[in-house]
Amino acid sequence: MSRLVLKSPAEIEIMHQANMILRRTLAALRTRIVPGVSTGEIDGFVEKCIREAGGEPAFKGYPHPSGGAPFPGTACVSVNDEIVHGVPSETRELRTGDIVSVDMGVLYKGYYGDSAETYAVGEVDEQSRELLEATRESLQRGIDAARVGNRVSDIGHAVQTHVEAHGFSVVREFVGHGIGASLHEDPQVPNFGSPGRRERLVEGMVLAIEPMVNIGAPDVMLSADDGWTARTRDGSRSAHFEVCVAITKKGPQILGEPVEG
Repeated sequence: MSRLVLKSPAEIEIMHQANMILRRTLAALRTRIVPGVSTGEIDGFVEKCIREAGGEPAFKGYPHPSGGAPFPGTACVSVNDEIVHGVPSETRELRTGDIVSVDMGVLYKGYYGDSAETYAVGEVDEQSRELLEATRESLQRGIDAARVGNRVSDIGHAVQTHVEAHGFSVVREFVGHGIGASLHEDPQVPNFGSPGRRERLVEGMVLAIEPMVNIGAPDVMLSADDGWTARTRDGSRSAHFEVCVAITKKGPQILGEPVEG
């Protein structure tokens, strides 16, 4: 059974500050992700931003789930058919027409933040543009379902319904999660499933909601080269967006973004 850890308003405020570091970094990357930049340069910029803001990179040195080498970067930088956990490299340069997702985490004043965005590198093809738009929209659908009284599965159902209506598929192997004083907490938050199931959403929960969406089939394969990078099995492109959301009586609060009055 899930062991839910509810957060106080003071804890949520610290997590809001933690996620603000990430949201600002992701916004700053929009003008820096250009043809010719290496994934290692992106990683270095992310680490600089996190440390200058008083945070610690949450992913650097993260233990491998199967006992392999710890994650070497500050950010997961995943290009084209790479879904998540792409290992940054100084020798891998982005090219016009690529899409690249940057996923990052921070530890700040004892609490974690986790956020991701997928970017177009220069001009991309129409299908890639549609993928990015549908994935971003599906995240918003999931956020809208993150309300007191709903169930965890209502989030995933909202994501899946929107994604599949656009002809894309949702990754099953990787899911969102609770977050707080630990990077990964209960409950798991799948991006698919029937509505009205799993844990009931209550005030004080904080969830990392993160749709991962493929142009082709949902099947995943792990890269043999680094033991971390997850790719689409059919080679189709994948997009990933993520925010942390606090469940409040007033509705879902996206941490790291301005609070509406």
